[in-house]
Amino acid sequence: KVQVYQEANRETRVQIQESVRGKDVFVIQTVSKDVNTTIMEMLIMVYACRTSCARSITGVLPYFPYSKQCKMRKRGSIVSKLIASMMCKAGLTHLITMDLHQKEIQGFFNIPVDNLRASPFLLQYIQEEIPDYRNAVIVAKSPASAKRAQSFAERLRLGIAVIHGEAQDAESDQVDGRHSPPTVKTTGAIHPSMEIPLLIPKEKPPITVVGDVGGRIAIIVDDIIDDVDSFVAAAETLKERGAYKIYVMATHGLLSSEAPRFIEESAIDEVVVTNTIPHELQKLQCPKIKTVDISMILSEAIRRIHNGESMSYLFRNIGVDD
Repeated sequence: KVQVYQEANRETRVQIQESVRGKDVFVIQTVSKDVNTTIMEMLIMVYACRTSCARSITGVLPYFPYSKQCKMRKRGSIVSKLIASMMCKAGLTHLITMDLHQKEIQGFFNIPVDNLRASPFLLQYIQEEIPDYRNAVIVAKSPASAKRAQSFAERLRLGIAVIHGEAQDAESDQVDGRHSPPTVKTTGAIHPSMEIPLLIPKEKPPITVVGDVGGRIAIIVDDIIDDVDSFVAAAETLKERGAYKIYVMATHGLLSSEAPRFIEESAIDEVVVTNTIPHELQKLQCPKIKTVDISMILSEAIRRIHNGESMSYLFRNIGVDD
């Protein structure tokens, strides 16, 4: 029994209303729209259990917030490392999560992390719910998600296609010359005799689809579907190349702001996500969104940890690259 509420000044207050002394505590926290409040609720609850002498505190976060910010960008910071440090400092002794954006995020924690996989549930959905799935091709909407697509394709014994490049804008700055390099060679000189060579800027080619999708069912796979622009653009490209049905499969359906409307108006036939994040509202707005229940694997992980059983059964057939 616990009471969680916000005071008038938006401070989060947590009161645990039964004894947790010497108990194994599991804090299940699904990430809502207000991510920062969700994180504070979790941290305060974990700290409250720790100061109440709980024997162990396991956090169950089906979707790990800020997991996209796991790389250094210009003058930004690696926020998921900060969140990991805060959780460990609050008193978490174990973390159960699902499909981290990058599996190396586990290294940000100095506690055990079980990164469960949703792919068995999504693969089962493909086999049971997509008629004629043998005529499908697994699509990576960018070369970055090719590894995930390869994993799906190998398990289903299907072909793979990769979308590469970006839409070329005719009225781009390349046409009017603003993109052209300066006439004077500028290099960051450390010493008159030393010159650092300038890195050539990347130039993406026009969109190409590597692999045959003509007359096939295209299944785009990714881990997070939030801003759907790239998925809609990929679906348009696949339709042009002759794919007759387009599915999108992802573990975490954030589906922010206008995403349901864009999906409804797009060439995508169905978006399949798991219930790691609540999305009932989005489903009302867009009947194309379908949900796969993954509560079974989370409950089994909780049971095994509590009883001190091996977790390897939940990771069977998962290779180092998956």
